[in-house]
Amino acid sequence: MALLACSRVALPAQRYAVASPLVAGRRALHVARAKTESVDLAPGTPAPFFELPDVVSGKKVSINDFKGNPATLVMFICNHCPYVVHLKHSFVEIANEYGAKGLKVVAISSNSTQTHPQDGPEKMKEDAIKYGYPFPYLFDESQDVAKAYFAACTPEFYVFDKDLKLTYHGQWDATRPKQDPPHIPTAADIRAALDATLAGQAAPKSRPSIGCNIKWTPGKEPEYYGAQIVKK
Repeated sequence: MALLACSRVALPAQRYAVASPLVAGRRALHVARAKTESVDLAPGTPAPFFELPDVVSGKKVSINDFKGNPATLVMFICNHCPYVVHLKHSFVEIANEYGAKGLKVVAISSNSTQTHPQDGPEKMKEDAIKYGYPFPYLFDESQDVAKAYFAACTPEFYVFDKDLKLTYHGQWDATRPKQDPPHIPTAADIRAALDATLAGQAAPKSRPSIGCNIKWTPGKEPEYYGAQIVKK
């Protein structure tokens, strides 16, 4: 498959400098499930290229398929992460509601099947059918796309404008799994970002997305791996 013609997004220098000293020790960080925040990316960052297979239809889907749409939401998710499970019904709700306004949505799973076979293509297909995902669910087997987007956690959200320039990279909302009492997802932050992007306005700044760390193939972790793990 053709991947990453424009290989990587420019990560803000101060965040990359933080990540670099962790490279030598990152192989000691083989945490089964580490609470992780997304990397801070600047608005206006262009969407890196990808072309990946949709696990339901078998067709290849490219980021270029979405150019010209008033807004595109790229989500890095997986099957098993409780932070993703908490939002699955909300993903469908927002995709359907905002799809009527011109939004296009695409979901990508980049988890290693070596360590997490439950996140492989067959299980992804079952999950997409079970929840009725009205958007393509793509498998990033090489994990190159996740690295190009500097994706660190599941779930992680990127909103792009009609020129595929980043307008928003932050949390879905402030709800989390296993809250007591349980909180129903509101999609408040992603709604605000989508409303602004569809109106051609700057999206409001939000907290980083938070979830489980992406399950990298052992020995192939990106340089920034570990820098976003939440220690508290």
